[in-house]
Amino acid sequence: MVGKLCLTRLDLSHFRSWRRGEIRADGRPVAVYGPNGAGKTNVLEAVSLFSPGRGLRRAAAEEMVRRPEALGWKLSGILKSLHQVHEVEMQAEPGQSRALRIDDKAAAQVALGRIARVLWLVPSMDRLWIEGAEGRRRFLDRMVLSFLPGHAEATLAYEKAMRERNRLLKDQVRDRHWYAALERQMAEAGATITANRTAALALIAEATDQAETAFPAPALSLTHAEGELPEEGQDLLLALQDSRARDMAAGRTLIGPHRVDMEAFWTLKGIAARDASTGEQKALLISLILANARGLARDFGAPPILLLDEVAAHLDTSRRAALYDEVCALGAQAWMTGTGPELFAELGERAQYLEVTEEAGESQANERTAP
Repeated sequence: MVGKLCLTRLDLSHFRSWRRGEIRADGRPVAVYGPNGAGKTNVLEAVSLFSPGRGLRRAAAEEMVRRPEALGWKLSGILKSLHQVHEVEMQAEPGQSRALRIDDKAAAQVALGRIARVLWLVPSMDRLWIEGAEGRRRFLDRMVLSFLPGHAEATLAYEKAMRERNRLLKDQVRDRHWYAALERQMAEAGATITANRTAALALIAEATDQAETAFPAPALSLTHAEGELPEEGQDLLLALQDSRARDMAAGRTLIGPHRVDMEAFWTLKGIAARDASTGEQKALLISLILANARGLARDFGAPPILLLDEVAAHLDTSRRAALYDEVCALGAQAWMTGTGPELFAELGERAQYLEVTEEAGESQANERTAP
C-alpha cells in the first residue's frame, strides 16, 4: 500500500518577501493563487528546501534573506513521511550557510533525502528541450537524486576531481603522476554517475509504460558530446588517459559524464521534443514529472511532494483538468500556483486554497474556500 508524504505545517520567518507566514495543510493538493509578485513562488521555494540541495531557484542562503532587514531567515515545518512525523527546522544567519535540524538534532542536507522526496516544475524549465545541454543534465540529475539520494556524493566527488584536473591542464602540467589519482577518482565516481542515470531512466520508462495518461510519453536517451561514453570505471580511466593531450590543448576535460546530454523523443508523433510546439513541450515535461512521481511512489513508498509553479501556462482546459485528475489519483500533495482561483476550478473540493497577497511590502496568506 502506498503511504503518504506531505507537509502539514510550514512557518516562514524573514524568508524572501515573507516577514512571517503560517501555513497549515492537510495533505490534499494546495492551490496557491494571487497577483504576480505577491510571493507565491517563494512559498514553493520554501517547500523545495525540504529536500537536499539549493531549492528550485538554486539560490545561495544569502539570497533568500528578506530585505531590507537582512536578519537571516528561518523555515520550520511538520513533515509526515510514510508512518512517521518529523519536525524540520532550517535557518541561515547573515554570512552563514544553511543549518538544518531534524527532530531537534543537527543534520546534514543529505538526511532530508531519507525522509522526503520533492519534485518541481517551474516556468524556467519550459525551455528545457531547446536550451543547452547543461540544463537537461541538471534536470536529469534531479530525477536521479529523487530515486538515489547518494547520487549527490558521486557527483560532488567527480566535479571536485575534475576541477583539479582542469587546473593541471590549464597550467600545461605534463607529468602523468599528477593526473593519476585524480583520474582514478573521476573514473570511479563517473562510473557510479552513469550507472545511477541509467537506472533512473529505466525506472522512468517503466513508470511511463505502465500508466494511462493524457500527457504524451517521451522516450529518453543519453548521448555524449564526444561519442560513446565508457560505462565501466576502468574504461573511463583509460579514456581519460588517452584524451589527456587533447584535453590539455582545450584546457578542460572533454570526456566524461559531465558531457552527457539527455534527449527526448515523442514516439507517437515521431519527432524530437525540441521540434514540438511550446504547448507540446510543456505537456512532455509534465509527463516526465508525473512518471517520476509514479516511480517514486513505488520506490520510496509514497508519492513525492510536487511543486508546480504557474502550471496552467500553455495548458488548455481539458489538459489542465487531466493534470489535476492525475495528481489526485496519485495521492500526491501538490503545491500549485496561479494568478486566480478560476485556474483551479476543476479541482473543486479535492484541494485546499490559499490566496497570497502583498501588503506594505509583506506577503500574507489567507485560506479560501473552493471556487
